[in-house]
Amino acid sequence: MQPPFDKTEGVLSTLVGYTGGPEVDPTYPQVSSGATGHREAIEVRFDAQKVTYRALVDLFWKNINPTDAGGQFADRGHQYTTAIFVSSDRQRHEAMQSKQALELSGKFREPIATPILEAGPFYPAEDYHQAYYKKNYAHYNRYRIGSGRQGYLERTWGTAH
Repeated sequence: MQPPFDKTEGVLSTLVGYTGGPEVDPTYPQVSSGATGHREAIEVRFDAQKVTYRALVDLFWKNINPTDAGGQFADRGHQYTTAIFVSSDRQRHEAMQSKQALELSGKFREPIATPILEAGPFYPAEDYHQAYYKKNYAHYNRYRIGSGRQGYLERTWGTAH
């Protein structure tokens, strides 16, 4: 999920990590096992004068399968399910409006499975996960294609972000 946000004007930084579960300072092996209740996530810091929160939420939708309640593409399990974590009433309102617009668009036959949840503690992932798509470009792209993500995004949105 980092690349589309990193390429967006107004995004100051992204950080890969874990959130949503009770485990304090989880590690990748713990989270990937599915035992922590955390999801893999990214924290997006942005300049609201250059990009709106709503635009970032809309970008998020265009980079996931919002109807998949069991994970994303080849990654299965709660730790890979999508969610939007909000930290204010305004963010919740904007995320809900965006989700409703997506539901009403008729683009999907299945219901939107991505919940909007209150943000809790965010734990940065290990250094080797940060900007993985830059550090391991060839592997990242092979996985993006092999997992079905690239094709899904192109079929659904006409372009892969």
